[in-house]
Order: sequence, then structure tokens, then C-alpha cells
Amino acid sequence: MSRHVAIVTDSTAYLPPQTMERHGITAVPLTVVLGDQALEEGTEISSRSLASALQKRRSVTTSRPGPEVFAAAYRAVAETGATGIVSLHLSAEFSGTYDAAVIAAKEAPVPVRVIDTGMVAMALGFSALAAAEAAEAGGGLDEAVAAAEKRAAGTSAFFYVDTLDYLRRGGRIGAAQALLGSALAVKPILQLDGGRIEMLEKVRTASKAIARLEEIVAERAGSGAVDIAVHHLAAPDGAERLAERLRSRVPGLVDLHVSEVGAVIGAHTGPGLLAAVIAPR
Repeated sequence: MSRHVAIVTDSTAYLPPQTMERHGITAVPLTVVLGDQALEEGTEISSRSLASALQKRRSVTTSRPGPEVFAAAYRAVAETGATGIVSLHLSAEFSGTYDAAVIAAKEAPVPVRVIDTGMVAMALGFSALAAAEAAEAGGGLDEAVAAAEKRAAGTSAFFYVDTLDYLRRGGRIGAAQALLGSALAVKPILQLDGGRIEMLEKVRTASKAIARLEEIVAERAGSGAVDIAVHHLAAPDGAERLAERLRSRVPGLVDLHVSEVGAVIGAHTGPGLLAAVIAPR
């Protein structure tokens, strides 16, 4: 067994499987509750099934992993020879996942540093990658944590949703903001700010909102070296168009990932989501 610092995250990081395998990153799954069925994200429910359920207005909620799930993951990682673990998770404002990881870390067989990145999706994924790369370069726990926190601090995420209703139902945005959007028939552009979802701009039509999303991302990316992820739910054509536009507009683009979000984030945003994560190097 090799001695190393290992990286654990959760299923909402949406890292490509081959990337996780290459860096030895472990993802602990969150759960989607569809009717009376509890299904693990990533293995038991697909994004397509989730989108179909939402369109049929079926009851969909989400649930954190229990501390015992994290405890099992930490034990398994320790058995590979890890001398320490950095456990990076979606914003504690969205989920109790971070709290569950903190509880499990107290009983782990090796030291575990649990980090609330304040992020989600590839904004979380990029932080996990930064920690993994620091560990692979020979860094210890402190170096891996510092790399992850630095990446998270520089990362920004913006997104467009067809309706604020899903975010309202899940308590991820205020009822007043959701009602205002519906009453005015506006299309919202939102951002992650301080671990929370905040309204950034209101635009009158979907096409104008998506064009404005592109403008915001290109401006925020600037001219330095940057990685970008484009996410969607049931909107692959829109995601590819946005990605192509960003490839031509962002001079310092190093890597661009395009992927559909998983069922947990999809449950709170609804079909039609388009999002972009900007992570300067």
C-alpha cells in the first residue's frame, strides 16, 4: 500500500469518472427521494429519469449521506494506505452533507480535514482536483487543503433556470424572489455567492438570458489561464452552443468540461438549466 493523502468528495462534484479514477478521488453519494423510493445519485437514478419525473410533477426531494456512509468511505480509503484524508463538500447552505462528514471524521482511523467549499457541481469538482494535484506533488494535508481552498476562493458559478419554482420548493431561494420572477415573467440569471444562491440579473426572454450568461462568463474569465465547466439538465444542445461560444471568446481557456448535472442538483433547478463554472488557474 502506498502512503498518501487521499481526496474524498461527494456526488454533486460531477467529476468525470475517468478523472476521479486517474486521481484516486472517492465520491460519497447523496440520495434522491422519488415518491417513496430512496435512490443513490450516480448509480440508481439518471439525470434523464429525474428530468422526466419533474416534468410529470412527481414528488422529488434530496437527502444527505448519513455519517455512517462517510465513516465507511474513510475506512476504505485508509485501508489503501492513506495517511490522511481531505474531504471536500458542497456548500453547507445547501445540504447537511458537510455536517455528516464532520461527525464521521471524528472516528476515522486517519486524520480527516473536512472542508465546506461553499460550492457545488464542477465548482466543487475543480477544488477536489486542486487538492488531488497538490497531494500528488507530495503535499501533506495542509498543502492539499490550502490548494483546494485557494481554488474555491477564485472560482465563480453562474446559471440560468427556466423557472425559480424548483429552487423555491427546495428552500434554496426565497419565496419572495421566486414570486417576483413569476409575476414579472422574467428569466433569472443566478450566481453562487457566499455559499448561497443569489439573484444576479433578471432578463425578459430565455434567449436574452442565455446570451447574457455567455457575456458574464466571458467577462469573468478574462484573459488569464482558466478552466470552465458548462452544465445543463435536459438541455444538451444549449450547453454545446454555450461551450462553443466560450471556446471562441475566452483566450486563456485551458480545459472546458461539458456535462449534465446529476439528479440531486437537477431536482433543485429543473429541466432547462444552463450553468457555467469559471475556475482561474
